[in-house]
Amino acid sequence: MMKSLALALLIAATLLRADSALADTYPSRIIRIIVPTAPGGSTDLLGRMVANHISTKTGVQVVIENRAGAGGNIGMDAVAKAAPDGYTLGFANTGLTINPYLYKSMPFDARKDLAPVGPVGDAPQLLVINAELPAKTLQEFIALAKAAPGRFNYGSAGLGSTVHLAGDQFSRIAGLDMTHVPYRGSAPAVTDLVRGSLQMISISLGPVAGFVASDKLRVLAAASKKRVRFLPDVPTSAEAGLPGYEMTTWFGLFAPAATPQDIVDRLNAYLAEMLAEPATQKRLADNSIEALQMSAGEFARFLQEDSAKWERVVRDAGLQAQ
Repeated sequence: MMKSLALALLIAATLLRADSALADTYPSRIIRIIVPTAPGGSTDLLGRMVANHISTKTGVQVVIENRAGAGGNIGMDAVAKAAPDGYTLGFANTGLTINPYLYKSMPFDARKDLAPVGPVGDAPQLLVINAELPAKTLQEFIALAKAAPGRFNYGSAGLGSTVHLAGDQFSRIAGLDMTHVPYRGSAPAVTDLVRGSLQMISISLGPVAGFVASDKLRVLAAASKKRVRFLPDVPTSAEAGLPGYEMTTWFGLFAPAATPQDIVDRLNAYLAEMLAEPATQKRLADNSIEALQMSAGEFARFLQEDSAKWERVVRDAGLQAQ
């Protein structure tokens, strides 16, 4: 028995020394960051910012690999199954906490198979309408929609997307009978909102900023705890008379589970350094994204709370993807 205990302690010590040695030399070769979305969107943009910063700080090449599909599951499954050595990472968004409740089966368990490294930013959802509608406030829009049950449409970036779930949640909390119109991405939905075939969308500022500035679209409220820095005159949903409606899209870095903590902490430090740089802050602001900095442990706790919230939202919406 004593020999078995001694052997177990020896193995544990050997593994600890191996992890420490790995962390001491990290990074020493190409790092791959898998982005589970197509190129061009906010997730891809921020993932590339992270890659550029780590490469600049370490002198090691960091490459982005876009693996879109299944709401992000294909790309993040590859991360979950990669060697836990810090050389394959993933840059994900809120879909990671939505998908376990949206999909009937998942190829991986985000809580068990991924190690949260840290967030980079978040983007509150905004309640946006066509500016030609005779509604200047959220309550006026709700009154218009209630007076025309089934005749108002809200758009989304697809079934089960954050935009869809946010719109569905708004409709239910406000007690409205609205029709969901799914699109393949946010851009065509915003185009139809400007044309007037949609009446509303719940979306982050980036895709609608130009149309808001040109008075073609109107922002009625921000689904956040505090006012959006980029739209200081827009009330929060609670201030606009709809408490309990809070929807935010976050973006963050992940590693495979069992990645040595020293490496996770080192990667988290790279994120903190990046977010402290004025150039990063300006680029985030230019894309209507609020910087979000946390330790790896804080990010893990944040994800637990976010997961519980989206479980309720998906359940209330009665959705399930195959």
